[in-house]
Amino acid sequence: MTHPILADRAASISQLKANPMKVVASGQGMPIAVLNRNAPAFYCVPAAAYEAMMELIDDAQLLQLVEQRQHEASVAVTLDEL
Repeated sequence: MTHPILADRAASISQLKANPMKVVASGQGMPIAVLNRNAPAFYCVPAAAYEAMMELIDDAQLLQLVEQRQHEASVAVTLDEL
């Protein structure tokens, strides 16, 4: 059975156990697919790439919220009323 590998680089679990930082560095800041028996078991994602992914997810959620609320009626408020 074939499995998609969603990373440009891959390493085996044995390679990861032997030298984790070398495996992470080989990705040059990008995620690395960690394979178990030639199938992706998980992805090793450097901190900077993970933070960028979380920002994109947050932005997508905020955009969805804005799109949901853009047609709601607005309410006029003065500073004195706050």
